[in-house]
Amino acid sequence: MREERGTLSGDVVVYEEYTLWGSIIGNVRVIDGGKFYLRGTIHGSIEVEPGGRMHIFGRVSGKLKLARGTKVIHSGMIGGDVINDGGRLFVDPGAIIEGKVKTRAGETKML
Repeated sequence: MREERGTLSGDVVVYEEYTLWGSIIGNVRVIDGGKFYLRGTIHGSIEVEPGGRMHIFGRVSGKLKLARGTKVIHSGMIGGDVINDGGRLFVDPGAIIEGKVKTRAGETKML
């Protein structure tokens, strides 16, 4: 498992189990085999591709997009829209989504 603290600049691709305790100034892609635990801030958007997993404890300033075959648990704050194109999205009580939630396919559960 990889764990990082501090600030990263530029786009990031997550392909393994990865925990961030800092911030990323850029966009994030979680690809097949990636498990991303966000405990900090993303100043950009997140795209979870088929086979990717994510748990949001922190803040995302942009949008979140889930592809088919993904799983995301949201316990933090998302500043943009959430678009579910076939994944499994679970939104914990107290989580904040400032944009719209669009479920085109898949499963979205507000817990």
